Amino acid sequence: MEGVTGLYKTECVGTTIFHDGPYRALADATVGHVSWDNQRRLRGSLGMVPPVEFGQARRAALIRASQPV
Repeated sequence: MEGVTGLYKTECVGTTIFHDGPYRALADATVGHVSWDNQRRLRGSLGMVPPVEFGQARRAALIRASQPV
């Protein structure tokens, strides 16, 4: 848990990686960080692509594989 908290503070509060300006409330910072982390952050375990892009490619491959030739 300490690692997650440190990462949150470093990436969310200490930088502007996924936001343009200062947050007005902690809830805004949390929502912004979760959105960025789940949708746009590059993941090494997924081949350095964002989770959304990986999911779209996986769904497309599954659809192609399930269609008759």
